[in-house]
Amino acid sequence: MVSKRIYPVILCGGSGTRLWPLSRKHYPKQFVPLAGEISLFQATLERLSGTQYAPPIVVTGNDFRFIVAEQLQQQGVEGATIVVEPDGRNTAPAVLAAALWIQKQDPDAYLLLSPADHVMPDHASFGAAVDQGLSAAIGGELVTFGIKPDRAETGYGWLELETPDAQPVVKLASFKEKPNLSDAQSMLASGRHLWNAGIFLFSIRAILRAFEVHQPSMLPPVQAAVDGAKPDLDFFRLDPKAWDDVESESIDYAIMERADNVSVVPYDGRWSDMGGWDAVWRESEQDEHGVAANGHTTAIDCKDSLLRSESDAIQVVGIGLENTIVVAMQDAVLVADSSNAQQVKEAVATLKLNKVPQAERFPKDHRPWGWFETLALDDRYQVKKIVVKPGGILSLQSHMHRAEHWVVVTGTARVTIDESVQVITENQSVYIPLGSHHRMENPGKLPMVLIEVQTGSYLGEDDIIRYEDLYSRD
Repeated sequence: MVSKRIYPVILCGGSGTRLWPLSRKHYPKQFVPLAGEISLFQATLERLSGTQYAPPIVVTGNDFRFIVAEQLQQQGVEGATIVVEPDGRNTAPAVLAAALWIQKQDPDAYLLLSPADHVMPDHASFGAAVDQGLSAAIGGELVTFGIKPDRAETGYGWLELETPDAQPVVKLASFKEKPNLSDAQSMLASGRHLWNAGIFLFSIRAILRAFEVHQPSMLPPVQAAVDGAKPDLDFFRLDPKAWDDVESESIDYAIMERADNVSVVPYDGRWSDMGGWDAVWRESEQDEHGVAANGHTTAIDCKDSLLRSESDAIQVVGIGLENTIVVAMQDAVLVADSSNAQQVKEAVATLKLNKVPQAERFPKDHRPWGWFETLALDDRYQVKKIVVKPGGILSLQSHMHRAEHWVVVTGTARVTIDESVQVITENQSVYIPLGSHHRMENPGKLPMVLIEVQTGSYLGEDDIIRYEDLYSRD
């Protein structure tokens, strides 16, 4: 049956700077619950599950591999393949690597390419659109999905159709870059243009043939990277030496804009690429005044605004705000006019130029065993909250420049200090001398929470010498 041969390929990289401060380089928007209780990536997994789909292929970067694995596990997804790129090379090499990977096991398969950070809540409607596109893909077409526009949007690319979209599948006339407002208004009025959703469906044979015709120089290094891929725990790492020779290019420019066998499935269900805080406001539940409020917030005489607090310790109060975005986190606050939502990316660039750590670093540092966040930091001390999930084990390590005090506040910790192994529970503490070999693990059934106080001349995360590591990190 064809239904078992559609392989979802989920692209799970990027930095999502337009949604700063909630989305950052070290924890981008696809892993964040922006439009519900689960992350955008997990919502994508839900949308691309069911009898018509094989287990997904997730293409991601080294920094995100454990986050991807954890969120897959949380969603109960079994049989997924996590392919780790040595470095980001845009979408074309990622698609080609996935196609070559799938070809090894099923050369007659179909590949459904999707970003990890889009909102499409009507799963049944999207599944029906995929079924419509499959007939064209079986015929050798490269199928893209176009969103029926409801406004003259300048932040999206557009698709021009050869004929108005009365049919389930329409031939593509051309791709249109992000337009100015006047052009967007004309395309909206024409009835022959759709937003480019960046979602594609094609057979493995058709997409590989397209690369042979339009990007032949990309095939050898990507093939070498796939052939040289090495398993690492539950991941597959593409060969980094071969990957160095891969050109960075988008799938749109490399293939879709050059091919003459492209068809479009018009889709009129809800869709958003969550490309800015204005999009988050549109997708959020609003009160009668158009105010979307999340977390600890209070809105007084506000209108058409987004108020969001991501910290239990921060109460956001808006008074008389209109068309305003306010997003507060423990370490950063964004206040912007809604019409300037796309300029958040420019603000992040300025922060990076000024070497402000909040530009890229997330308050919570996610690790395979759990996460930690800094509560206080000075020249000679740092206080952290550390959460270790059940069964989580930190590496056996030592530090050259700091000593540590650990206080367990919830759960149980098994602590190794040189030759000593002890179990400490709530309200108990232990001292880790400078230079000692030490390890912490959670042997219990519930998350373990502790407060760590570091003291010393240097407190950086690179002051770690690892001797044993369950997660095979360097």
